[in-house]
Amino acid sequence: MPDILIKNGRILTPKGFVEKSLLIEDGIITSIGGKDVAEYVIDAKGNIVMPGLINAHTHLGMTLFRGYADDLPLKEWLTEHIWPIEARLTDDDVYAGTLLGCLEMIKSGTTAFADMYIRMDGAAKAVEASGLRGALSYGMIELGDEEKGEKELKIGKEFVKKWNGASNGRITAMYGPHAPNTCSPEFLAHVREQADEDGVGIHIHVSETKAEVDQIKAQYDMSPVKLLDDIGFLRHDVLAAHCVWLSPEDIHTLKKGNVKIAHNPTSNMKLASGVAPIPELLEDGVTVGLGTDGCASNNTLDMFHEMKMAALLHKVHKLDPTVIPMQKALEMATVDGALSLGLDTGVIAEGKKADIIIVDINKPHLTPKHDLVSHLVYCAKGSDVSTTIVDGKILMEDYEVKIFDEAEIMARAEERAKDLMGR
Repeated sequence: MPDILIKNGRILTPKGFVEKSLLIEDGIITSIGGKDVAEYVIDAKGNIVMPGLINAHTHLGMTLFRGYADDLPLKEWLTEHIWPIEARLTDDDVYAGTLLGCLEMIKSGTTAFADMYIRMDGAAKAVEASGLRGALSYGMIELGDEEKGEKELKIGKEFVKKWNGASNGRITAMYGPHAPNTCSPEFLAHVREQADEDGVGIHIHVSETKAEVDQIKAQYDMSPVKLLDDIGFLRHDVLAAHCVWLSPEDIHTLKKGNVKIAHNPTSNMKLASGVAPIPELLEDGVTVGLGTDGCASNNTLDMFHEMKMAALLHKVHKLDPTVIPMQKALEMATVDGALSLGLDTGVIAEGKKADIIIVDINKPHLTPKHDLVSHLVYCAKGSDVSTTIVDGKILMEDYEVKIFDEAEIMARAEERAKDLMGR
C-alpha cells in the first residue's frame, strides 16, 4: 500500500478547517501539515477533506427492495410484503444487494457502517470485497421459541467466530437480536452472556414503534428499555437503533448504561414511526449516531441527506431552529458514529485510521462559501463526494470507483432483484 499525500485541501479537523497537506502511511494519518512527499499524491484542489461518514444502522441486503411496497402501513408492509420476500433470499441475493449498497456508500462518502440482516456470510463477503469498514450482525428472531432460539444463537455464534476481525480488522462482528418484542427476555439474557464471552457488541432495535412499546407493556408491565435494563442487557457495547418511543426514565436508563443510539430520521418519517427524542438524549449526554436504515424504508443510503433530515426534523418538531445545530448533526455522522461502532475513526487527526473523503465544493449549490459546515449539512449531497479512502486504500478517486466494476455490480443486483420477485 503506497503512502498517500493529500495536498491543497481544506481539512476538517476537530478544531476546524486548516489548509494543509495530509499524509497517510500504512493506513494511518501520520502528519497534518508536516511531510510533503509521498509515493502517491492527490490534489484536493481547495475541496473539503473530512472524515468518512458512518452509517450507524442499516440492512444493506434490502437494497434489492428499493422502491418495492412503498407507502403502506407498517404491519401490512412487513407481513404481506417484506417478510415473505425475505424468506426467499439466498446468500447470492444478499451478497449482490450488500455489494450494491457498498457501491452506493463508496460513491456517497460513507466509509463505515453497522449492518444487521440475514444470510450474513453473503454480506460479509461483499464487505470484504468492497474495502469498506463494517460492523456486522446476524439478525436473530426467536419469538419465545426455545428451540428456535438455540438455532438462531448458534448461527450468530458461528458468524461472530468466522468474521470478527476479518479483512485486517475492517470487519467486526456483533450479536444482533432483532428487538425486545421479537426476542424473549430469556433469549436476550443468553445473547448478553454470549456477547460478554466473545468480547463483542450487540446491535438491537429498541422502542421503534408505539405498537412495540404497547406490546411490551402489556406483556411485562414495563417499557422495552426497562425490560432490557432489568436483565442486565444495557451496557456500553450496545447499539440501540431507533429509540423513538422513550420516556424520561428510559433516557436516564440508556445514559446510565452508556448505550449508544442510532437515530434514523428518514426511515422513522417514511414508516410514520414517530419522532425520536434526540434533543433530550443529547442533553442527557447520550451518544447518538445516524443511520439510514434499509433501502426499503428509506430508499437511499446517502448520509449527507440523513444529516440534513436529522437537523430539520427536530427543528420543526420542537418549533425551535436552534435544536440539533449543524455542528452536532455533522458530529453525529462522524465522530459520534465512530464511538457508536467502537471505531478509531470519525475525526481527522494524527494517529487515527485513514478513513477519509474529499467533497467537491466547486459546484453551484455549494456557492458562495460563507460556512463550510453549513454547506456539508444543509447543501451537500452524496454525489458531491469525489474521493473515498478507507484504511489508507483508495476506493474511489475523482469520481472513479477503483475497487470493482461499478456497472457489473449494478447489473448483478438488477438481475438478482428481478429473479427474486419472480420466485
